[in-house]
Amino acid sequence: MILRIAIQKSGRLNEDSLKLLKECGIDISNGVNRLKAEASNFPLEVYFFRDDDIPQYVEDGVADIGIVGENVLYEKKKSVEIADKLGFGKCRLSIAVDKSENYAGVESLRGKRIATTYPVIVQQYLDEKNVTAEIHEISGSVEIAPGIGLAEAICDLVSSGSTLFMNGLKEVETILKSEAVLIKNSKLDVEKQRLLDKLLFRIQSVKKAKNNKYVLLNAPNDQLEEIIKLLPGMKSPTVLPLAESGWSSVHSVLNENEFWEIIEKLKAAGAQGILVVPIEKMVL
Repeated sequence: MILRIAIQKSGRLNEDSLKLLKECGIDISNGVNRLKAEASNFPLEVYFFRDDDIPQYVEDGVADIGIVGENVLYEKKKSVEIADKLGFGKCRLSIAVDKSENYAGVESLRGKRIATTYPVIVQQYLDEKNVTAEIHEISGSVEIAPGIGLAEAICDLVSSGSTLFMNGLKEVETILKSEAVLIKNSKLDVEKQRLLDKLLFRIQSVKKAKNNKYVLLNAPNDQLEEIIKLLPGMKSPTVLPLAESGWSSVHSVLNENEFWEIIEKLKAAGAQGILVVPIEKMVL
């Protein structure tokens, strides 16, 4: 039994998808321009498709699972399920107008022409806001539409916003925050679901590792209780006596989101020699 996964054959999600599989310990040899590859140490077959086609292939069962941006998934509206959010490929789908326009909210879009590659998502957004506008579906170079008189506004993916700036546009509405997701066919059989569960276990271990840091520090014993209280860890910190009398070595795991705040408190409590180490995998 082999699990078939579809990933983008080129573009922003291709490298990150292959990197994730590698971090999961899955070895894939992908030759140049190959449309299919097999893992040598996991029952996985990789198909390389256009990102717009991945939801359709997963729905049809050509692939069992796939990695695709939420923006593509919601635009295509295929009958598939999200198995996991992967945390990379983050961007936003936003509406932009000429930077000189006095934009006064979504009502300013009423009656305007909006150029986009995502007509389904844009129409849904406008319907939710009870705004009527004319949507022009185009592919590629959406940002030039206002400059050539095709539209008064655009809706496109935005990362840094530099492309909008260079084309004299400003971002005014964010209608979707997107990231890469692992989707699955809604009718996987028991054996393929079992393989998917194994893959998800590895993926979640990699994701947890990226969100946490392993911390080692030296603590004076008279401050040990206070320092331990500052360290949430997975269960409780590991405490080992140092060769120098009156000191202990404390080992714990800190979440990335609260890392610097806790480190500052540890320093203030008397911790010294704080060493921070990245975690490759984290299995709970």
